[in-house]
Amino acid sequence: MISIIVYSFIIHSHKIPAFRSFFAFNTMALLGLGSILMTYFGVNYYLSGLHSYAGGNPVPVPAMLYITVAALLILVFYARVKTKKG
Repeated sequence: MISIIVYSFIIHSHKIPAFRSFFAFNTMALLGLGSILMTYFGVNYYLSGLHSYAGGNPVPVPAMLYITVAALLILVFYARVKTKKG
């Protein structure tokens, strides 16, 4: 359900004047991909609860995940700066 809501917002965002640029669409597409990965890996494996298939303690979040998120944020901000200049 969350994935459908996220991607329906991305698909219909062209109707909102602030989100009509290619930069906004590409950034939302990256966030959409991140939400899909979170709903698959995060809910099923990293969070312990009703949706978790692994019983017991939750699996620790890998450090590479934080590095990847930081690198994507830096890339988005760099693209924004380059978009504003050009």
